[in-house]
Amino acid sequence: MASATPFTVKWGIMATGWIAEMFTKDLLTNPATRDVHDVRHQVVAAASSTAKDRAASFLEMVGAPSTAKAYGSYHELVADPDVDIVYVATPHSHHFQNAMLALSAGKNVLCEKALTVTAAQAHQLVETARAKGVFFMEAVWTRYFPISIKVRELVSSGAIGNVYRVVADLSFGRDAPEGKVDFDDSHRMVNVDLAGGALLDLGIYSLTWVFQTLYHLQPEKDKEAPKVVAAINKYHTGADETTSIIVQFPKHKSQGIALTSLRVGTDVDGLNSGGPAIRIQGSSGEIQVMGPAYRPLQYKVIKKDGGGAIEVVDCPIPKDPERDWGHGMFWEADECARCLRDGKVESETLPWSESIVIMEVMEEALRQGGVTYPELITSDVYDAQGALNTGKRR
Repeated sequence: MASATPFTVKWGIMATGWIAEMFTKDLLTNPATRDVHDVRHQVVAAASSTAKDRAASFLEMVGAPSTAKAYGSYHELVADPDVDIVYVATPHSHHFQNAMLALSAGKNVLCEKALTVTAAQAHQLVETARAKGVFFMEAVWTRYFPISIKVRELVSSGAIGNVYRVVADLSFGRDAPEGKVDFDDSHRMVNVDLAGGALLDLGIYSLTWVFQTLYHLQPEKDKEAPKVVAAINKYHTGADETTSIIVQFPKHKSQGIALTSLRVGTDVDGLNSGGPAIRIQGSSGEIQVMGPAYRPLQYKVIKKDGGGAIEVVDCPIPKDPERDWGHGMFWEADECARCLRDGKVESETLPWSESIVIMEVMEEALRQGGVTYPELITSDVYDAQGALNTGKRR
């Protein structure tokens, strides 16, 4: 018989930027507002890499409890015995070093996507988590949305027959005059020092839909890593501005097309007038998911023999009325809590092996497109006292 007392997880937040704000605000919502009663979350600490005041201001801004501690270094955060799990919310250029810092301290870790810059880094994080016996998960929040769960169930049940092709796009129309895009060259979206580019930031969501419908649902004994063909247009900073990837699963006779761009938008007018962001095409029907790919709110089912009928299903994200907030990142946090409660070190919804395969696909696409990043952020040599963990340049 299930316990009437929810399992409580105490979170430490590493970094104080926008994504940390969104996630932490979600942690602080009442789980009952999303019909979750078995787990709950506490924010017990947050850290800036260089300034305690910045962490304190962050905690105040998100409405964290007054008991939450502010730290001016990541080392202090991972040493806090009250922290059950660390949420790594730094730029993906920093993920390997920051997650290694937390894992090496014996902390459970939820690390933002893209997990790393290279596949070798992803491998090392997984092996460190395995050796330490701690929980580790890539924070691909979309996988835990009820809409994603429902779409995977529909595909698994054969609702649209055998799925042979998936086309997914997440692109932002930020084209600007004189060959530029509407991001400053120092912005993380185009700055190679921060592993910038469309693929690692946006394209991973396109790949998420391709993988959670074509790869994740393959029987374990028949798992097939894909063949990869990619085309990349590079921005003048060296980052990718438009990337198209075809992943092929020959044994399963399926293909996925993952698209991303900073030049043209998936949603031209902000009203989804251009149609679905994701098309999952089967032998007897199609599932269309309306964008954006990272936070979809509606899907449609069209059957081959449906006579033109279209089933439209809305999947709104619940809000906590007391906080007037609900972004959708709380579902991945709930998954972390349940895994910790149940003694699991990885999530079945996004296993370590799948994060690595996706990282390998992105690495191969970047290789084919000639995109390279600096040694500081591609190295798989852990440096606890390095600039990426301390915020201090040597």
